[in-house]
Amino acid sequence: MNDSTITLPWLVIRQDDNGNRYRVGRYATRAEAQKIADSLDDRGHKQLYWVERIGQNGDATRNA
Repeated sequence: MNDSTITLPWLVIRQDDNGNRYRVGRYATRAEAQKIADSLDDRGHKQLYWVERIGQNGDATRNA
């Protein structure tokens, strides 16, 4: 990786009432992603939001 490459390994995921999952956004830090997930969760809707990290192999791991 070089200096011009921006790494965004943290995902915010939303799950709706039907169990469908969507990527809300990608973020550089866990704190940034968690702040977004918390602010969306605080809106009081039935959707579930959580943070996942993309590993080097491209798989996401949940960090609730």
